[in-house]
Amino acid sequence: MIWLGIDTSNYPLSVAIVQDNRILVEETTNLKLNHSIATMPTVEEVFRKAGLKPKEIDAIAVAEGPGSYTGIRIGVTIAKTLAWTLQKPLVGVSSIQSIAANALRFNGVICPIMDARRGNVYSGAYRAVEGSLQEEVKDGHYALDDLLTRLLEANDPVLFLGTDVAIHWEKIEQRLGTLAVRGTLTEDLPRATSLIYLAAQEYNGEGENIHHFVPQYRRIAEAEANWLKDQQKAGNSNA
Repeated sequence: MIWLGIDTSNYPLSVAIVQDNRILVEETTNLKLNHSIATMPTVEEVFRKAGLKPKEIDAIAVAEGPGSYTGIRIGVTIAKTLAWTLQKPLVGVSSIQSIAANALRFNGVICPIMDARRGNVYSGAYRAVEGSLQEEVKDGHYALDDLLTRLLEANDPVLFLGTDVAIHWEKIEQRLGTLAVRGTLTEDLPRATSLIYLAAQEYNGEGENIHHFVPQYRRIAEAEANWLKDQQKAGNSNA
């Protein structure tokens, strides 16, 4: 089975083709590129390097979020367009889980982090069990302090992954002490091959309903949140 994987959920960009559990090509950049410009040329490049035509793939995996609103939309839109055009199944995977899959050999809790500003993060927590991820904390939007409190309760080593961990590392070490473990640079980047690995585990022969498949932001946009606050202040009970 041949998979195409696309992850644009944050500023790193990763695209890969995997055939029968063998990585053919993976292109990953950790630069603040404009995904609306860079993603399709990267997709075309991995097909060229793999010596394949788009119609030859069997399925598409895409990072569905959480993460950057713009980044997620771009990746999901491209993946949906390709799936519809090529008539291939589409499988959405949590971008948090995808990073966690970089460290399936870690004996403890795996906690990817994406910065969400103002002391908040997009995160989740997992344990690796026989090559799969067992959920400890559902991926979502959290105040970092609340997340660390929950992680402390496990009283196990916690591996923190992601390019944004450095932003919060001082607080993480203060709260967790020696239980906090820093991921390596190779584990921090989202990888489309990890995305495909999880998608293949989930795939049962049917993909998402392409017309109804939407990004999973895990949080309403700031503009919408501000509007709701204004409505509540104004006494609008329907807001």
